[in-house]
Amino acid sequence: MPHHRHILSAAIAALALAGAGTAAAQTAAPAQKKIYCWDEGGRRVCGDALPASAVDSARTEFNAKSGLATGHVDRALTDEERSAAAIAAEEARRQAEADAMQKRRDLAMIESYMTEDDLRRAYGERTALLDETLKASRLGVANLRLSLLSLLRQAGDVELADAPVTKRLTDSIQRQHAELLRQKQILLAQEEDRAELERELAVSVQRYRDMRKTTGGETPAASPAPSAAKPAAG
Repeated sequence: MPHHRHILSAAIAALALAGAGTAAAQTAAPAQKKIYCWDEGGRRVCGDALPASAVDSARTEFNAKSGLATGHVDRALTDEERSAAAIAAEEARRQAEADAMQKRRDLAMIESYMTEDDLRRAYGERTALLDETLKASRLGVANLRLSLLSLLRQAGDVELADAPVTKRLTDSIQRQHAELLRQKQILLAQEEDRAELERELAVSVQRYRDMRKTTGGETPAASPAPSAAKPAAG
């Protein structure tokens, strides 16, 4: 008899739990139904279910009961748009890094140079080195040009004497001409470096003044900038 009593008690408990579960399910808030609206072929389409063809389309979602908009989903990006967005994000990241680096350089410049004249003197040392290099390069180009002219005169004299120009002289003329062209290219690059240094100095001085104003420091009187190097002739 006790055994039957245990079985009956277990059955009653199971029924009670089942009833509680049913009651909880009945009292739980029902899921809010949505209405989706999207464009399809130039016309507005709405429905309570989103077809597979509209999954990637831009759409607005509404509460089916209140009719109020509950959200907006932009259309899915194409592969080209995702690629362009990734490139733009990378460029923005690099620009942010460059801006941060420039800010660190500006702060270091303010800490390194007490006055604007100190900054100009530092650039003056670099300018002097470049000017010496330019002077040597221009002299080298002038000497090569004179040497080439001498070889050409020799060849001209030989031809005027109705004699053949030797291969050795011809080779020397070609080598001298090639070397002259090479040295002129080097000189041109050095002159561009010199001009770039002038531009860099102007930018640095302006940034120095701006940083001084930002930090509340006084900007000393400006010193004249180093004069630009004259370009090489020919």
